[in-house]
Amino acid sequence: MPIAVFIADDHAIVRDGLAALLRTHPDIEIVGSAATGSDAVTQVQRLMPQVVILDISMPELDGIEAARQIHQALPDTAIVMLSMHSGTQHVVRALEAGARGYLLKESASAEIVDAVRAVDSGHHYLSREVADIVAQGIGKRKAVSALDSLSRREREVLSLVANGNSSARIGELLHLSPKTVDSYRSRLMLKLEVNQLAGLIKFAIQHGLTTLE
Repeated sequence: MPIAVFIADDHAIVRDGLAALLRTHPDIEIVGSAATGSDAVTQVQRLMPQVVILDISMPELDGIEAARQIHQALPDTAIVMLSMHSGTQHVVRALEAGARGYLLKESASAEIVDAVRAVDSGHHYLSREVADIVAQGIGKRKAVSALDSLSRREREVLSLVANGNSSARIGELLHLSPKTVDSYRSRLMLKLEVNQLAGLIKFAIQHGLTTLE
Protein backbone atom coordinates (compact mmCIF):
# COMPACT_ATOMS: atom_id res chain seq x y z
CA MET A 1 0.00 0.00 0.00
CA PRO A 2 1.37 3.46 -0.89
CA ILE A 3 2.02 6.04 1.83
CA ALA A 4 -1.01 8.35 2.06
CA VAL A 5 0.23 11.96 2.20
CA PHE A 6 -1.63 15.22 2.89
CA ILE A 7 -0.06 18.60 2.01
CA ALA A 8 -0.91 21.93 3.68
CA ASP A 9 0.65 25.18 2.47
CA ASP A 10 -0.92 28.57 1.77
CA HIS A 11 0.96 28.86 -1.54
CA ALA A 12 -0.59 26.84 -4.36
CA ILE A 13 2.71 26.64 -6.22
CA VAL A 14 4.32 24.91 -3.23
CA ARG A 15 1.43 22.48 -2.76
CA ASP A 16 1.31 21.63 -6.45
CA GLY A 17 5.07 21.35 -6.77
CA LEU A 18 5.45 18.98 -3.84
CA ALA A 19 2.45 16.93 -4.96
CA ALA A 20 3.85 16.59 -8.48
CA LEU A 21 7.23 15.52 -7.13
CA LEU A 22 5.80 12.98 -4.69
CA ARG A 23 3.46 11.50 -7.32
CA THR A 24 6.47 10.40 -9.36
CA HIS A 25 7.13 7.78 -6.69
CA PRO A 26 4.75 4.78 -6.79
CA ASP A 27 5.03 4.17 -3.05
CA ILE A 28 3.50 7.59 -2.26
CA GLU A 29 -0.10 8.76 -2.82
CA ILE A 30 -1.43 12.32 -2.36
CA VAL A 31 -4.83 12.10 -0.66
CA GLY A 32 -5.59 15.79 -0.09
CA SER A 33 -4.36 19.34 0.42
CA ALA A 34 -5.26 22.56 2.22
CA ALA A 35 -4.33 26.23 2.14
CA THR A 36 -5.06 27.05 5.80
CA GLY A 37 -4.15 25.47 9.12
CA SER A 38 -7.75 25.10 10.27
CA ASP A 39 -8.77 23.39 7.02
CA ALA A 40 -5.79 21.07 7.32
CA VAL A 41 -6.83 19.97 10.81
CA THR A 42 -10.40 19.29 9.65
CA GLN A 43 -9.43 17.39 6.51
CA VAL A 44 -6.67 15.36 8.14
CA GLN A 45 -9.02 14.11 10.84
CA ARG A 46 -11.42 13.00 8.12
CA LEU A 47 -8.89 11.48 5.69
CA MET A 48 -6.48 10.06 8.30
CA PRO A 49 -3.36 10.07 6.09
CA GLN A 50 -0.15 8.41 7.21
CA VAL A 51 1.94 11.55 6.68
CA VAL A 52 1.04 15.25 6.83
CA ILE A 53 3.29 17.94 5.38
CA LEU A 54 2.59 21.28 7.10
CA ASP A 55 3.84 24.77 6.33
CA ILE A 56 4.82 26.45 9.60
CA SER A 57 3.21 29.79 8.61
CA MET A 58 -0.39 29.58 7.41
CA PRO A 59 -3.53 31.72 7.75
CA GLU A 60 -6.29 31.03 10.28
CA LEU A 61 -4.13 28.60 12.26
CA ASP A 62 -0.34 28.44 12.19
CA GLY A 63 1.39 25.18 11.33
CA ILE A 64 2.71 24.58 14.85
CA GLU A 65 -0.76 24.71 16.39
CA ALA A 66 -2.21 22.68 13.52
CA ALA A 67 0.48 20.06 14.15
CA ARG A 68 -0.34 20.00 17.85
CA GLN A 69 -4.04 19.47 17.19
CA ILE A 70 -3.42 16.80 14.56
CA HIS A 71 -0.98 14.98 16.83
CA GLN A 72 -3.45 15.00 19.70
CA ALA A 73 -6.26 13.65 17.51
CA LEU A 74 -4.15 11.23 15.43
CA PRO A 75 -0.93 10.39 17.29
CA ASP A 76 0.04 7.75 14.72
CA THR A 77 -0.02 10.25 11.86
CA ALA A 78 3.52 11.44 11.09
CA ILE A 79 3.98 15.19 10.62
CA VAL A 80 6.69 16.89 8.55
CA MET A 81 7.01 20.63 9.09
CA LEU A 82 8.03 22.95 6.25
CA SER A 83 9.66 26.22 7.22
CA MET A 84 11.85 29.09 6.07
CA HIS A 85 13.22 29.27 9.63
CA SER A 86 16.20 27.24 10.88
CA GLY A 87 16.35 28.88 14.31
CA THR A 88 16.40 26.77 17.44
CA GLN A 89 13.06 27.89 18.80
CA HIS A 90 11.19 27.01 15.60
CA VAL A 91 12.64 23.51 15.48
CA VAL A 92 11.99 22.94 19.17
CA ARG A 93 8.39 24.10 18.95
CA ALA A 94 7.75 21.87 15.95
CA LEU A 95 9.12 18.79 17.69
CA GLU A 96 7.28 19.59 20.90
CA ALA A 97 4.05 19.90 18.91
CA GLY A 98 4.50 16.34 17.66
CA ALA A 99 6.32 16.77 14.35
CA ARG A 100 8.69 13.97 13.33
CA GLY A 101 10.24 15.91 10.47
CA TYR A 102 11.45 19.46 9.88
CA LEU A 103 12.44 20.63 6.40
CA LEU A 104 13.65 24.00 5.22
CA LYS A 105 11.69 25.09 2.17
CA GLU A 106 14.86 25.81 0.22
CA SER A 107 15.84 22.14 0.40
CA ALA A 108 12.38 20.53 0.53
CA SER A 109 12.35 19.41 -3.11
CA ALA A 110 15.59 17.47 -2.62
CA GLU A 111 14.65 15.92 0.72
CA ILE A 112 10.86 15.56 0.82
CA VAL A 113 10.73 11.99 -0.50
CA ASP A 114 13.31 10.74 2.00
CA ALA A 115 11.54 12.65 4.77
CA VAL A 116 8.14 11.11 3.99
CA ARG A 117 9.55 7.61 3.93
CA ALA A 118 11.55 8.15 7.12
CA VAL A 119 8.73 9.52 9.26
CA ASP A 120 6.31 6.91 7.93
CA SER A 121 8.75 4.29 9.19
CA GLY A 122 8.73 5.83 12.66
CA HIS A 123 11.97 7.79 12.36
CA HIS A 124 12.68 11.51 12.65
CA TYR A 125 13.98 13.49 9.70
CA LEU A 126 15.57 16.93 9.84
CA SER A 127 17.02 19.06 7.07
CA ARG A 128 20.79 18.86 7.09
CA GLU A 129 20.96 22.55 7.94
CA VAL A 130 19.08 22.09 11.22
CA ALA A 131 20.37 18.65 12.23
CA ASP A 132 23.39 20.18 13.96
CA ILE A 133 21.10 22.31 16.10
CA VAL A 134 19.36 19.23 17.42
CA ALA A 135 22.67 17.48 18.01
CA GLN A 136 23.67 20.35 20.27
CA GLY A 137 20.71 19.69 22.50
CA ILE A 138 17.98 22.08 21.42
CA GLY A 139 15.53 20.35 23.74
CA LYS A 140 17.44 21.57 26.80
CA ARG A 141 16.45 25.19 26.77
CA LYS A 142 17.00 26.83 30.11
CA ALA A 143 15.33 30.15 29.47
CA VAL A 144 11.58 30.46 28.99
CA SER A 145 10.82 32.73 26.04
CA ALA A 146 7.89 35.10 25.83
CA LEU A 147 6.27 32.74 23.34
CA ASP A 148 6.49 29.84 25.80
CA SER A 149 4.57 31.89 28.35
CA LEU A 150 1.51 31.99 26.10
CA SER A 151 -1.26 29.42 26.36
CA ARG A 152 -2.38 27.45 23.34
CA ARG A 153 -5.47 29.64 22.98
CA GLU A 154 -3.40 32.82 23.25
CA ARG A 155 -1.14 31.59 20.45
CA GLU A 156 -4.18 30.83 18.30
CA VAL A 157 -5.60 34.32 18.86
CA LEU A 158 -2.21 35.95 18.25
CA SER A 159 -1.76 34.09 14.96
CA LEU A 160 -5.25 35.02 13.77
CA VAL A 161 -4.85 38.67 14.81
CA ALA A 162 -1.51 38.91 13.03
CA ASN A 163 -3.06 37.48 9.87
CA GLY A 164 -5.55 40.36 9.76
CA ASN A 165 -8.68 38.69 11.10
CA SER A 166 -11.27 40.78 12.93
CA SER A 167 -12.45 39.91 16.44
CA ALA A 168 -15.74 38.73 14.95
CA ARG A 169 -13.99 36.42 12.47
CA ILE A 170 -11.64 35.06 15.14
CA GLY A 171 -14.65 34.41 17.34
CA GLU A 172 -16.27 32.39 14.55
CA LEU A 173 -13.13 30.33 13.97
CA LEU A 174 -12.45 29.62 17.65
CA HIS A 175 -16.09 29.53 18.82
CA LEU A 176 -15.61 32.53 21.11
CA SER A 177 -17.52 35.77 21.50
CA PRO A 178 -15.91 38.91 20.00
CA LYS A 179 -15.72 40.33 23.53
CA THR A 180 -13.72 37.31 24.69
CA VAL A 181 -11.39 37.70 21.70
CA ASP A 182 -10.83 41.34 22.63
CA SER A 183 -9.95 40.21 26.16
CA TYR A 184 -7.37 37.79 24.75
CA ARG A 185 -5.96 40.57 22.59
CA SER A 186 -5.57 42.85 25.62
CA ARG A 187 -3.97 40.06 27.64
CA LEU A 188 -1.50 39.39 24.84
CA MET A 189 -0.47 43.02 24.75
CA LEU A 190 0.17 42.94 28.50
CA LYS A 191 2.15 39.68 28.40
CA LEU A 192 4.24 40.72 25.41
CA GLU A 193 4.62 44.29 26.66
CA VAL A 194 3.32 45.97 23.52
CA ASN A 195 0.65 48.65 23.31
CA GLN A 196 -0.26 48.56 19.63
CA LEU A 197 -1.47 46.01 17.10
CA ALA A 198 1.75 46.53 15.16
CA GLY A 199 3.66 45.18 18.16
CA LEU A 200 1.63 41.96 18.15
CA ILE A 201 2.16 41.53 14.40
CA LYS A 202 5.92 42.10 14.73
CA PHE A 203 6.13 39.51 17.52
CA ALA A 204 4.14 36.99 15.46
CA ILE A 205 6.44 37.44 12.45
CA GLN A 206 9.59 37.11 14.56
CA HIS A 207 8.35 33.85 16.06
CA GLY A 208 7.09 32.25 12.85
CA LEU A 209 3.37 32.58 13.62
CA THR A 210 2.78 34.50 10.40
CA THR A 211 4.69 35.71 7.36
CA LEU A 212 2.11 38.25 6.17
CA GLU A 213 2.99 37.28 2.61
